[in-house]
Amino acid sequence: MNTNAIKGGEFIIRDVSTSEVFTPEEWSEEQNMIAQMCDDFIIQEIIPNLDRIDAMEDGLMPSIMEKAGSLGLLGMSVPEDLGGLGVDFKTSLLATEYLGKGFSFSVAYGAHTGIGTLPLLYYGNEEQKKKYIPKLASGEWKAAYCLTEPGSGSDANSGKTKAKLSDDGKNYIINGQKMWITNAGFANFYTVFAKIDDDKNLTAFLVEADTEGITMNPEEKKMGIKGSSTRQVFFNNVHVPVENMLSERENGFKIAINILNIGRIKLAAGVLGGAKGSIDVSIKYANEREQFGRPISKYGAIRHKIAEQTIQSYVLESATYRAGQNIDDAISALIESGMDKGKATLKGIEQFAAECAMLKVAGSECLDFVVDEAVQIFGGMGYSAESIVERGYRDARINRIFEGTNEINRMLSVDMILRRAMKGELDLMGPAMKVSGELMSIPSISDIPEGPLAMERQALDGFKKTILMVAGAAVQKLMQTLAKEQEVLMNIADLAMWTYLAESTLLRVEKLIESSGEEKNEIPIAIVKTYFYDVADKINKAAKDAINSFAEGDEARMMMMGLKRFTKTQPFNSKAARQTIATELIKENRYSL
Repeated sequence: MNTNAIKGGEFIIRDVSTSEVFTPEEWSEEQNMIAQMCDDFIIQEIIPNLDRIDAMEDGLMPSIMEKAGSLGLLGMSVPEDLGGLGVDFKTSLLATEYLGKGFSFSVAYGAHTGIGTLPLLYYGNEEQKKKYIPKLASGEWKAAYCLTEPGSGSDANSGKTKAKLSDDGKNYIINGQKMWITNAGFANFYTVFAKIDDDKNLTAFLVEADTEGITMNPEEKKMGIKGSSTRQVFFNNVHVPVENMLSERENGFKIAINILNIGRIKLAAGVLGGAKGSIDVSIKYANEREQFGRPISKYGAIRHKIAEQTIQSYVLESATYRAGQNIDDAISALIESGMDKGKATLKGIEQFAAECAMLKVAGSECLDFVVDEAVQIFGGMGYSAESIVERGYRDARINRIFEGTNEINRMLSVDMILRRAMKGELDLMGPAMKVSGELMSIPSISDIPEGPLAMERQALDGFKKTILMVAGAAVQKLMQTLAKEQEVLMNIADLAMWTYLAESTLLRVEKLIESSGEEKNEIPIAIVKTYFYDVADKINKAAKDAINSFAEGDEARMMMMGLKRFTKTQPFNSKAARQTIATELIKENRYSL
């Protein structure tokens, strides 16, 4: 058991070596075969049927889900003895990435395998799991998750749906209304959250969809993901056997929170697949479309877009699989200590809940950028409903809303890290005080570091000091009111998120250089250098906004001087670097990294 393994949120205060991270270049042959199987499924079953799926052709989505189940795609996280493949966490992320190119299907798939199946898998008793999980893994049954209500979105625990024990004590009788329920139109199985009597917290129930008293509104008309079934579900005196309570009374809110942690990092993996798919079609179109006598891929403006699409996706990929491996390591350590695998999985993911929240934000905003630029590269054709990028543009928008809005996730990421510090699990205050002392001292003139990425390593140290300086001062200055200072919290969240993304990418590229040298990694080096050059200014701006909102006078001037030092960049030709990146991908006619 590795007692020195990095903990969630610890990246802010700890130097991490390349030996501690997993990179996508390290996938095994078996993992690559799973990725290929998922890719083939999308190409063969989804892409040719996109219009039929979006038209919600009767029975089509359920039949596609059943085909996915027959290939084992619905049971990646399910143990073999319950009919699944039982892969590790990062491999389930890899499958999610490749199936993330499937537009509305990827939403149905994600809801079924994530929030639909995992509450039962991780919180159900043996009898419940044996009864339902094999059917969910095979696709014979499809799952939905009934949490959100008209009056409770981000504040999930305020739901009004009620459960009352029947007079004979054999059933809970559920009454209430749920909305935005993905897969509701064809699901056979619901996880339903309700409050028993006057309980403060929710309780979860396993409910079969054909139970008397369940009715639904027609399908919602949505901006995007039109092929995904989304309906309101009504429960009118629905009798649920007492043995179908999931876990314990009032444990529903905890279940919801922990399952959403998983959903957030899974969303990051899924949108990564969507982003790569959008880059592929962007490059192909740019190579085919001619203006003024040559392909538009020859023009600098288009190359800038392709390069930036690539940089943001590469950065997201680096951070997502780094976190995936950290979670796998945490799970393994907990199992070694004697914990049950299901509990260990939840606890391992919970340890990195802050990173999951950051990745959800980073992923959804990356995809939004990539699809927007894809439409721009396509020009007028991109605005036509006949183009695949128009569909991608509309479908992407939901990702910044579900699995917790990006605003909520930003604030959650900071809150979770600060809570860990208050519990003594992270020593943030010691390093923060050290940085504060550094502001009072005369900066030493250090030598210019050597090595291909030495400047970026030095910059990373400055980014971490910026987080500690701003967060430390905000905690001390605002104290009890910090929780209400949402703008400051979101500034700090962005500092942490961009630093995590930057460090993850740096570690990946350093590891590549160690294994195959500088010369063979010209493109990854160009990516990490360009990202650091750009993100330094973003970090400076977010930190400056935060400081100006709570500090003034000498304190503010001192922090601003420190900020200038911590986010200083050296001259760098980002135009040339982007040209290098774009030229390689244009030559390959696809996202080839």
